[in-house]
Amino acid sequence: MAINSYAAQSQGAKLTPHAFDPGRLGNNEVEVAVTHCGICHSDVHLIDNDWGFSSYPLIPGHEIVGTVTALGKSAQDLKVGQRVGIGWQAGSCMKCEWCKAGEENLCASAQPTCVGHAGGYADKVRADARFAFPIPKAISSAEAAPLLCAGATVFTPLLDHKAQRGTKLGVVSVGGLGHLALQFGRALGCNVTAFSTSKSKAEEARGFGANRFIDITTADGMGSAANSLDLILTTAAADLPWDALIAALRPKGTLCVLGIPERDGFSAGGGPQEGCRQQYGFAQIDRKNACLRREAPDSADNRAAPDDSSERGSSNCTRQVGAFSSRSRGLGQKRLGKLTGES
Repeated sequence: MAINSYAAQSQGAKLTPHAFDPGRLGNNEVEVAVTHCGICHSDVHLIDNDWGFSSYPLIPGHEIVGTVTALGKSAQDLKVGQRVGIGWQAGSCMKCEWCKAGEENLCASAQPTCVGHAGGYADKVRADARFAFPIPKAISSAEAAPLLCAGATVFTPLLDHKAQRGTKLGVVSVGGLGHLALQFGRALGCNVTAFSTSKSKAEEARGFGANRFIDITTADGMGSAANSLDLILTTAAADLPWDALIAALRPKGTLCVLGIPERDGFSAGGGPQEGCRQQYGFAQIDRKNACLRREAPDSADNRAAPDDSSERGSSNCTRQVGAFSSRSRGLGQKRLGKLTGES
């Protein structure tokens, strides 16, 4: 049976209806009926072939929540009718040193969900069943979808760098990544400082969990942060005051640049494919192109997962605390349960 989707037929093209035959379901695959799929700025990069490896027709979407409709013969851990989420990665070799260590996102054969593979802007999507994560009941589908990309991108470095009660955490930019990092930091008991170029975000940042707000454009503001933070999460924007951010670190502090692989002395969050992302949401699928291309302000109020189910209309700002580790199935679920209060 054909899968109906929205696809870019060529570089930079608008999304248009596109049907395709997915072929026979693989032994380890799961088929999921999509109810929600968030928009990540990486989807725009892929449509425009900014990274040079897109192929067309291209079906974007990698913040997917839906219901299992079919399972391959070897896919034993899930059940038909179960609600699951699929993020940036839809598969890997499961045999190399990285996969055996639970670092599947570093696998040389990793399969991105919407690169050379049909993504989640569709009525159904397929993936290796080991990369489909059960969604806890405490989280709505609309809130869960962006956690599968933006959430994993900021939660993974907090996990890797052992952020905990008393950790002095800095979060640069109160946007699609930052607003989730602030909430995670608060839930983990960190003392959180938010950095932004927009003074208007001060109240919003504190609402998400920041104990302190600093206007990154002022010397006085950055000066007040000197020697005060154990861990800073930031994107790789070229116009940031890098010297001042480094000066804000305490001895043995870490500046974590999201989206940079962990090599050459840099610390990274989310793996080489993750980071530097903005979450732009929409309420209905027929607004897909307008929302992909709009020049929206970098505000957390622009995040929501498209809703094509009975939960229509509930897709507001993603404020639920929780995320999945992009590194292993069990670890992310265990930590997520602790943060949401679900065992």
